[in-house]
Amino acid sequence: MTAEVAAKKPRATRAKKSEGPTRLRIRVRAYEHGVLDKSVKQIIDTAARYSAKVIGPVPLPIDIRKYTVNRAAFIDKDSREQFEMRIHKRMIDILNPEPKVIEALTNIDLPSGVSIDVKMM
Repeated sequence: MTAEVAAKKPRATRAKKSEGPTRLRIRVRAYEHGVLDKSVKQIIDTAARYSAKVIGPVPLPIDIRKYTVNRAAFIDKDSREQFEMRIHKRMIDILNPEPKVIEALTNIDLPSGVSIDVKMM
């Protein structure tokens, strides 16, 4: 029985990911969609100025955070107000970014209220 086990082929190992194109993934978030769209356009124009290939902007699902509070401090439990915050998100991919593109994107001036997450993939 041990001879049969030894005669089996060794287990196949996982193949490593092939070296494909590198991506610069930019996720942009803001509370106001107008400011967000202007910022995304500014990012895409900056990348296009250096002839980088841009994929996006891809709209991501809106995060809606709802809060319910009592109107009165002690009495009238049935009287409540509801508030919500909407966080709009977009995703942009830049394929094979050159160092000039990355430097230009780090020096870009975006309006307040816009947050950016940048990942190299």
